[in-house]
Amino acid sequence: MRPRQLTPGPSHRQGGRARLQQLLKSKAPDSAPGMLKAEMNRVGSLILRSAAGAAVPGGEALTVDRDVFAEAVTQALSTHPRIHRVEGELTTPPELGQDEACLIATGPLTSDALGKWLAKAHWRGPALFLRCDRSDRRCRDDRPRALLSSPTATTRAVRKPYLNCPMDQSEYEAFIDALNVAEKVAPKAFEKEKFFQGCQPIEAIAATGRDSLRYGPMKPVGLTDPRTGRRPYAVIQLRPENLSLTAYNLVGFQTKLKYGEQSRVFRMIPALHQAEFVRLGSIHRNTYVCGPQALGPDLSLRKKPRIYLAGQITGVEGYLESAACGMLAALFIDQRLSGRPHSAPPANTALGALLRHIVGSDAKNYQPANIHFGLFETSLFDGVSGMGRGDARKRMAEQSLANFTHWWQGQDSAKPGLTTLQQTAVGEALSS
Repeated sequence: MRPRQLTPGPSHRQGGRARLQQLLKSKAPDSAPGMLKAEMNRVGSLILRSAAGAAVPGGEALTVDRDVFAEAVTQALSTHPRIHRVEGELTTPPELGQDEACLIATGPLTSDALGKWLAKAHWRGPALFLRCDRSDRRCRDDRPRALLSSPTATTRAVRKPYLNCPMDQSEYEAFIDALNVAEKVAPKAFEKEKFFQGCQPIEAIAATGRDSLRYGPMKPVGLTDPRTGRRPYAVIQLRPENLSLTAYNLVGFQTKLKYGEQSRVFRMIPALHQAEFVRLGSIHRNTYVCGPQALGPDLSLRKKPRIYLAGQITGVEGYLESAACGMLAALFIDQRLSGRPHSAPPANTALGALLRHIVGSDAKNYQPANIHFGLFETSLFDGVSGMGRGDARKRMAEQSLANFTHWWQGQDSAKPGLTTLQQTAVGEALSS
């Protein structure tokens, strides 16, 4: 549809494929995102291959130059001899023959016309909630890092994956005072203000208590201010946005503040008082169906079984998860068109755990989710009971990849036309 027709909001103003904000989460092999990446790489993920070629420093996070990444994915799809791209809005799915299928991979917003069609195809309709762009907060460890004490320090810290902006107690208290009274964007009459737990605006966190940010996205654990030799009272971390390291984002700083207020309040951070803000934060709505009610075990619509959904429309959160969901949908479509029975990755894999959340959760309490250890059923993994958290997660990561590899080797990928690998690349690219 883009760039001929756009959906509302500043995050949907660009054409091209795979327009990320930036982050594809942790690379640590014993993290939940790392486990998901390992399984996607086992299939041959176009998204992760493109991300590797566009990576910028990000510590344990897979962070990309968004323009380089988008161009790589767009080029791969545009030059594929078996892919034909048609620009324009699709208001209803095409008519399908017995040997055809359709994958709808929209998000975070779905256009009004297609949303109305989905509402009719799914008896309860899509649920519309107000949600915000997410940033990974798991960026601190016990190793001390150099802290950014002034804008000029960027040249000295250019090789570090993060720049850290310390605040003493008086600076932090003044920042909280300003944040609490700053003018915010009010929700529209049709919007239900319901925030995903992992991406609450900083002003909403601050409203729960003056120290809430110090124990959340501004916590100083593991950091030392080289000016004092002590842990600072609070810290804001900056993550590089591009390969040239000329732009950084504020980690964990989702916000509903009006643009002018963002510039005023964020410049109260000492290291940012002369900063140029090239992009300010905004809130967007996500459109998603109630997966356990709307979708079958293969991500097809229960009432329209030749139409599949993938990505944020299913209730997954995040670019990595959207790509993984597209990979799953493409594998399931390949099974159907090849005449093979449905076979899903087992629940003791990362892809299987994500799928189980989408189609097997309690429908009454269904909420969008990213990949995290809470989606895994530890009883399905051998020898984990009684282990410490770190050792248990390493054991789960090893077993998850082994279980997925066994499942993947059992799939028949040899068929005429597009191979399974090519189809999964298309599915995940659409979903991201």
